[in-house]
Amino acid sequence: MNDRELSLQERFASDNRCFGCGPANDQGLRIRSFVQGDRLIASWQPQDHHQAFGGMLNGGICGALLDCHSNWLAAWHLMQQSGSESPPCTVTADFHIKLRRPTPMAQPVQLQAWIAEFSGDRAVVEAELLADGKVTATCRGLFVAVREGHPAYHRW
Repeated sequence: MNDRELSLQERFASDNRCFGCGPANDQGLRIRSFVQGDRLIASWQPQDHHQAFGGMLNGGICGALLDCHSNWLAAWHLMQQSGSESPPCTVTADFHIKLRRPTPMAQPVQLQAWIAEFSGDRAVVEAELLADGKVTATCRGLFVAVREGHPAYHRW
C-alpha cells in the first residue's frame, strides 16, 4: 500500500461523504482501506481533536473506524462473490465493539478485518484496531447489501 494506490473508498466511492470513510468529507476520518490477501487493512493517523483524554483515542472514533472499515470489507467480499464490477451499497445491521485498552494516538493505528461468515447479500466481519502492535479494540458486525428504495442505495 502506498499513497498513490487508490483505496477501495477512492476507487468505488470518491463522492461518498460518510464521516468515517468518505473521501469527499473534508471533516471526516477519511480512512483508506486496501485488500491484502483475504484481509482488508488500513493505517490511520489520529489528530489531536480525536482525543478522549491524555493522548488516547476517543472510543467512538475507534468504533467508527472499525465500523466503516468492516463495512468496506463486506462490500468488497460481496462484490467478489457476485462477480460484479462494483461493490453493492452495504449498511451495518448489527455491530459490537469491545474496547480492550486505551488506544494511543502518537503513531498511526492499524486496522485489519476478515470475513467470518457470509451468505447471499450479507457478511459477518470481524476486525481489530491495533496501536503500537497491540490490539486495543475488536469488533464483529453484520453488514447487508441494500436494495433500491433504501436511503443508502445510491451512496456510491
